[in-house]
Amino acid sequence: MIYVFLGYYYSPGFDTPQSWINRIAPYAGMPECLSETDTVYYIKQIDYVGEYVHKDVNYRFVNLNREKTHFPYRIHKYVKKLKPDVVIINGLQHPLEIMQLRLILGKKVRIIIQHRAERPGNGIKKYINRVSDKSINAYLFASKQMGDEWQSSGNISRADKIHELMPVSSVFAPVNRQAALSKTGVNGQPSYLWIGNLDSNKDPLMAIKSFLRYLEIHPAAKLYLIYQTNNLLPAIKQLLDAALHCRKNIILIGKVPHNELLYWFNSADFIISTSHYESGGAAVCEAMSCGCIPVITDIPSFRMITDNGNCGILYEAGKEDALFCALQKSRQIDVQQKRAEVLTHYNATLSFKAITTRFKAIVEGLTA
Repeated sequence: MIYVFLGYYYSPGFDTPQSWINRIAPYAGMPECLSETDTVYYIKQIDYVGEYVHKDVNYRFVNLNREKTHFPYRIHKYVKKLKPDVVIINGLQHPLEIMQLRLILGKKVRIIIQHRAERPGNGIKKYINRVSDKSINAYLFASKQMGDEWQSSGNISRADKIHELMPVSSVFAPVNRQAALSKTGVNGQPSYLWIGNLDSNKDPLMAIKSFLRYLEIHPAAKLYLIYQTNNLLPAIKQLLDAALHCRKNIILIGKVPHNELLYWFNSADFIISTSHYESGGAAVCEAMSCGCIPVITDIPSFRMITDNGNCGILYEAGKEDALFCALQKSRQIDVQQKRAEVLTHYNATLSFKAITTRFKAIVEGLTA
């Protein structure tokens, strides 16, 4: 079978194949697993033009319609030359392009759309999505509940087109914990890790407020924050400056290279997320691949990741009291036993191998 992974957007700032492959590491595992038995192409526009093979995936870096357009005819002709059986498109924001792709590829090719972080459209956007839906065989959502929102709002015609599949997984795995601790210096009893952008959706302020309350009861605990953006950093520092007695227990790490997260995930006992919305939850998935126990918001994608809370603790998003209670509940957990359960669940459900097996079953059940 021939699979083509297609991204319409041009992504500047990547001038070598490996730089892009490193960027998409949490997403590249499924194409790599598929390439073990099938032919896989990955089409992308970056600041490099050429062909490149990595782990048997045929990367095609092209310069076709780099300018933003809803009529990428040359890309579609390029896809057709590859004679695909299945085309997987990144994101639900390309309804006009998908209709054109269907016209060029014909009826037999299966077109599958992978949801990222888009929300259902209204008005004319909903109408265009509904028309485009006739050209699409299946939609992949991290949680079926997220897909149901698109179907109930009229953007997708039928619920049977919606399939549950994680869009990301992890390149990390457990390593010797003492070796990891020697690199990170993590020493909380227990230790908690928070990773994300400092923005309102990730809600780091609520994480810190709840943790400050938690420290009044459990002063040996520590929270480490890793972040890429500084939007809310002044407000965070103001909170910490007002709590000098607990300041040393909340450590602002800042930016960490992605490959070094391996050691942080293998050092911390728990991974905290205060997100209000996530299309998948890459950081949580990566943490779980190393045995980190999730203490995360009760949102659709996180319910799926944790098997409805069986492999972690879920709490209501945006509620400081709920996170405070969840943190207290984490003290009652047998950490070693729960780490083993988390790893078992990850390997069976969230690993690239598990995701690929599920994806193949979805494809086999489709008729073009």
